[in-house]
Amino acid sequence: MDFRINLREREDNKLVMPSENEVYDVAIIGGGPAGMTAAVYTLRKGLKTALFTFDIGGQMLETYSIENYMGFRFIEGSALVNKFSSQIKQFELALLEGIYVKKIMKNEKLLSIYTSNDRIYKSRSVIISAGKSYKKLGVKGEAEFTGKGVSYCVTCDVPLYKNKLVVVVGGGNSGVEASIELAKIAKHVTLIQRASHLTADYVLVKQFEQFKNKQILFNSEVIEILGDERVRGVKVKTNNTEKKILEADGIFVEIGLVPNSKFVEGFVNLNKYGEIIVDEFCRTNVEGVFAAGDITSVPEKQIIVAAGEGAKAALSVYRYLNNI
Repeated sequence: MDFRINLREREDNKLVMPSENEVYDVAIIGGGPAGMTAAVYTLRKGLKTALFTFDIGGQMLETYSIENYMGFRFIEGSALVNKFSSQIKQFELALLEGIYVKKIMKNEKLLSIYTSNDRIYKSRSVIISAGKSYKKLGVKGEAEFTGKGVSYCVTCDVPLYKNKLVVVVGGGNSGVEASIELAKIAKHVTLIQRASHLTADYVLVKQFEQFKNKQILFNSEVIEILGDERVRGVKVKTNNTEKKILEADGIFVEIGLVPNSKFVEGFVNLNKYGEIIVDEFCRTNVEGVFAAGDITSVPEKQIIVAAGEGAKAALSVYRYLNNI
């Protein structure tokens, strides 16, 4: 049975490698929910589509539990990625993984996409959906102990902290979700929040409150990460004055994200947060260049919002190409 399923998946996989000799109708940059949804829509419209991404799935790969995506009461991030990716495989999509786009240039009516593997691809339009990356604390010891007790990926590293002492930084949805998953197996979880209250959704806060092996430090921030070969503790400042050291085997940094927009600085307009400014049709200030998902100025960074914006960007591209 498993063999037949795998065989069917191989038969359905129509992905191809992009070619520098082709001129694509649309090039999509980023393989998260916005990029993959955009690809489904452009391909269904018959547009020759190329997708460039470092990985398929984006932030969904590092999301443990998803309970607010329609159609699923609960689904793990990796499982939702598989469902998205299986849908794009049914089309002849030119897909290039494991690379970054270094820059985009426009020459008359064609756009050139320069990739980190020293290739240049041509397209009549572009959808930028490169998402966001984890924000760093910027404190002493963070870089030194990354991968040695400092983590940004709960999904990847939770199993390593069974019966351990763990610190989580951040009181938003991602921080509280991380704290919940860790509290299930860790000896103790300390959540550190700079504000005077948790900003996560009410339902998540109530879930976290059920655990007894936890504490929350409000009006606090980590000012240094301590250790030898790996993390052994963190130095915390509370109320801007009191400083103390917490013993810890690991620290999860969940303080938000920054747009992956460096490669388009000076090419399209960005807001003060580094997000690409788009209108209601996902258009940027550059003709033929569209953007969708968390990298844009559209509020509410959610998977379902990113997917919807990806669909909208694709339909806008289709209308644009039919009118030039």
